[in-house]
Amino acid sequence: MLNLLKRKSVPVFVLIAASSLFAQTAKRAQPQEVVEAYRVCRQFQQLLAENLDFDRAFEATFTKNAARRREIAITEGEFGNVDLSSVDEATLVSAFKARMQILYLMLPLASPDDKAEEELFFPPAIKTIFERKPPTATADFRAYAMQLKEDANKFRAHLDQLASRYPHVAERVRKFKSDLAREIKEPDHVVKPLTAYSRGRVLALNEKYYQIGDYAVIREGKTMRIIGIRFFSRLF
Repeated sequence: MLNLLKRKSVPVFVLIAASSLFAQTAKRAQPQEVVEAYRVCRQFQQLLAENLDFDRAFEATFTKNAARRREIAITEGEFGNVDLSSVDEATLVSAFKARMQILYLMLPLASPDDKAEEELFFPPAIKTIFERKPPTATADFRAYAMQLKEDANKFRAHLDQLASRYPHVAERVRKFKSDLAREIKEPDHVVKPLTAYSRGRVLALNEKYYQIGDYAVIREGKTMRIIGIRFFSRLF
């Protein structure tokens, strides 16, 4: 490539072809597990974009390791200062998925155009969902997790009703889904693994992971799995 650039009489089409070949070669240089890491991130986005079902996308693409799932729920769920040490993994993950479901359903309605639209999008009954606080007693957490699932179902029904009645809401939902489905492209440089994952205790300091855009991905057995998403940098 450099030799071609030094020659003064090289036709432009030759330079273009050489540049294209160079780019293709760079992409082929990605390790197979990096290719697979990008694939699982695309899968998460595509599944979520279909009907904003976080549970389905999570189960298809996130870690299957019970201990990691527990730590993800504790770290990303932001459940306050309640002692979660005795709460079982299934309850914790259920609460986390419900909170994330509510977040993803809310995002198409983010930044209303005016006060009237804000009141339409977030009437008092819906505001209550976002004002709900985690319990302070461990014994109340199971009921809280069940309430979060009810809140997620209630908010989905609200969003569906708005989209069916108001074309501008349907367009907001359509655009949000379209943005989610946008392909994550592999860079020209080789993506290398990192260590010292900083989100809670999901990984030990010496365990390797890949940062794929806003997704953290690890190898789990023969499969690449997501362990975290930087939600605020990606979605706001």
